[in-house]
Amino acid sequence: MPQPPEGRPAEHGIAAANQAVRQRFAFDDEQDLRDARRGFMGTASESVIRDAEGRSVWDLEAYGFLAQDCPDTANPSLWRQSRLCSDHGLFEVTDGIYQVRGFDLSNMTLVEGERGVFVIDPLLCAETAAAGLALYRAHRGDRPVTGVLYTHSHADHFGGVRGVIADEDVERGIPVLAPQGFLEHAVSENVYAGTAMSRRAAYMYGAALPKGERGQIGAGLGQTVSTGAVTLIPPTAHITRTGQTETVDGIRMVFQLTPGTEAPAELNLHFPDRRALCMAENATHNLHNLLTLRGAQVRDPRVWARYLTEAIDLFTDSTEVAFASHHWPVWGRDRVVGFLSEQRDLYAYLHDQTLRMLNEGLTALEIAERIEMPPALERAWHTHGYYGSVSHNTKAVYQRYLGWFDGNPAHLWEHPPVESAKRYVEFMGDAEEVLRRARQSYADGDFRWVAQVVNHVVFADPDNAEARALQADALEQLGYGSENGTWRNFYLMGALELRQGPVGTPTQTVSPDLLGALTLEQLFEALAIRVDGPRAWDADITVRWNLTDGEPVTLRLRNGVLTHVTGDGPAAPDPDVEITLSEADLRAVLLGTTAPADLAARDDVKVTGDAGRLAELLGYLGAPDPDFAVVTP
Repeated sequence: MPQPPEGRPAEHGIAAANQAVRQRFAFDDEQDLRDARRGFMGTASESVIRDAEGRSVWDLEAYGFLAQDCPDTANPSLWRQSRLCSDHGLFEVTDGIYQVRGFDLSNMTLVEGERGVFVIDPLLCAETAAAGLALYRAHRGDRPVTGVLYTHSHADHFGGVRGVIADEDVERGIPVLAPQGFLEHAVSENVYAGTAMSRRAAYMYGAALPKGERGQIGAGLGQTVSTGAVTLIPPTAHITRTGQTETVDGIRMVFQLTPGTEAPAELNLHFPDRRALCMAENATHNLHNLLTLRGAQVRDPRVWARYLTEAIDLFTDSTEVAFASHHWPVWGRDRVVGFLSEQRDLYAYLHDQTLRMLNEGLTALEIAERIEMPPALERAWHTHGYYGSVSHNTKAVYQRYLGWFDGNPAHLWEHPPVESAKRYVEFMGDAEEVLRRARQSYADGDFRWVAQVVNHVVFADPDNAEARALQADALEQLGYGSENGTWRNFYLMGALELRQGPVGTPTQTVSPDLLGALTLEQLFEALAIRVDGPRAWDADITVRWNLTDGEPVTLRLRNGVLTHVTGDGPAAPDPDVEITLSEADLRAVLLGTTAPADLAARDDVKVTGDAGRLAELLGYLGAPDPDFAVVTP
């Protein structure tokens, strides 16, 4: 990949605004710095973590430049957060509990038991997890892994599992624990909308951006995502209720289920014998997302706040340290209670005040502009919007309750972006006139307006080089001023692709393990999503799968919709072709690893009827585009 051009320097208004941030907040408060470095035991001798082909998937020293003073091209608050997140190595949390931090977007926690070590959240990819486990063993001995826990259903908390255990370990009885609903949500989120989420995640985490003072400096929650193999071993046991206790390798754990918070399936857990509380990703050193910019279902801040209150009540009387799967721990009971209480108040305030204002008739955009946070919360570093933001979180609350429509009928049937853009440019004179005015706005420091208006020129004429260049410059300045790491990455990725063209999607979460974990029900639903509806309007094809190791399933493509029926009920129509085979062979056909013609030629597979109808049906499936355009039509 060619190296992107060096970014422009910060314009005066951005530099001045960043300088003002220094005066606004207590940068001389070093409590977080002390906490982030407490218990440091050492780091890896090799800074680059590579995959089996020798490709770099993570570089521990990529953020060494953050040791310098913050430049004008970065918000000092985000620079401070990124410097804290970039510390890497093995850290002792308390007696018998350790964390590998800075080896991926997330942390891997290791709890020592009677015979070995229990692993919590084995990072995003197998390569970084293996490197983290090797670091732990270099300092604590070659202890075997005696259990694994996934705290929730996001890939950066399970994707590295094959770096710490293998299928053979599970077959020998090593437990893999997860909250109820974990597998369904982990698979569906990464497969159903996985292509779009991965493309947007490339913008959100900025993994393709150059790292440096004019490029990617972090994502707020961590630095960025690793680019190795995302894996999954299904859970062998589930946590189904709050108060459930489990003992693995002599390690006693008490669980709190927190569905609908940071993930649809999530839990916190307490180690009563260690007086330690793991908050998963429900209380971290930033304002989290209520709707992540990569896309997801809107989270419920009301429930989130309630579960934080419950955690305080359940666990803090016997807690001396709280840690999470991102960032650094908090030590001391009073500090833990204060931290969790402020995190609780943060989500409750956003929820309640958004509802108050929407009931006064304000729209999502208006609420995002008007809302102000309480001074006491704003003074706390851990409430800052490094990952989530007050702006896009209030819009998420609005969306959760009222949806996309703001009630104004003028917004009910708007033209799509390209058609709107052409009309806007025509009404404003022409592209040259729009750009002339936009250059003046740029000179005046109104970069937000430049990005909004020049976007119309780019979408009306994506080959307009002047428009692309000016839009890239405006997005870059907005990135330089952003306290939010994901906003900065989105802005700078947009600038990069306007200047250089698409750079792709570095991290793919739709892996063989995730596809293999799909139930047949989910697999059929994933296929239905791929049907090219208009091409299939007139098709009427029915295929019946007679499973030798399961119930029969009938697929029907009709009216551009692929439906499936399990069993022999009246909803299963007469088939054009019947195929008798095992579930494993059915999966191979549907996933594209076995061609229908090859299947029909096998002695252990029976085909009755017109075998060509299956190939015809599969021919109506389209392939998603992992590199679709974002900042151009």
